[in-house]
Amino acid sequence: MMKKIIIAMTAIGLVAGAQMTAQASPQSDLKKYRSYWKSKLPAGKSMSDYADGIYIYNQDMYDSWQAIEEFPPYELDIAAGEKEYNKAFKNGKTYASCFKNGGIGIAQNYPYWNGKKVKTFEAELNECRKKNGEKPLKYKKGKLAQLSAYLKDTARGKAINVVVPNDKGALAAYEDGKQFYFARRGQLNFSCAHCHFDGAGKYIRANILSAGMGQATNFPVYRSKWGGLGTMHRRYGGCNKQVRAKPFKAQGKEYTNLEYFHTFMSNGQIMNAPSNRQ
Repeated sequence: MMKKIIIAMTAIGLVAGAQMTAQASPQSDLKKYRSYWKSKLPAGKSMSDYADGIYIYNQDMYDSWQAIEEFPPYELDIAAGEKEYNKAFKNGKTYASCFKNGGIGIAQNYPYWNGKKVKTFEAELNECRKKNGEKPLKYKKGKLAQLSAYLKDTARGKAINVVVPNDKGALAAYEDGKQFYFARRGQLNFSCAHCHFDGAGKYIRANILSAGMGQATNFPVYRSKWGGLGTMHRRYGGCNKQVRAKPFKAQGKEYTNLEYFHTFMSNGQIMNAPSNRQ
């Protein structure tokens, strides 16, 4: 059965992906991307509902998810992240010294192009630590994920607003991320788009595949499979492993540029991080 699913999905044409041609402007890509997802909306749903992930496709699962959200499993992680945020470094400074507005309510603007490379929120948190004489934290989970969860929770309800400036380097990074998203890899010869573009809403075994639209709104996430919190780059690595491809380094250029494209494609979607997922 799994083999039949893989063959069927591999045969699917990336229709909207083909329209998002190389070197098309980011705004042109975004317009086509939104048009594609609007055409794929389940009955009775709106574009904003894509931020709900797989729960947009199954009402029973949505109801169960909402019940869990009454007392979310990531609640303690937010509290731990707030404690870490307010904890002074050895030099007396805190994370707030490194960010505009102290990092409160600004996560919707990440990642961004700083004139030289793409900067993610998690990368800047670790850069803040190093700047203040502290050792960096692990990127995929643990304290950094908790810190990110707390600060992204302060941006909850704000619309994602990632900017790709008319800059040669920024456009190259964006195109690199787009190429990664649509490129096949691994022994299963899958791209990100096979599952989260063409396959969205369909089942692989007992699992529903989520839509690419809105995915960036809810990281870091608490996944039942993990039994804990994880960052977007942890999920990227997991996806690569699932198609039997070697994962790239968290916060390496490959995943950073992917996050840039991936998040830009959710511009206008409302932040609801952290969240709970299967």
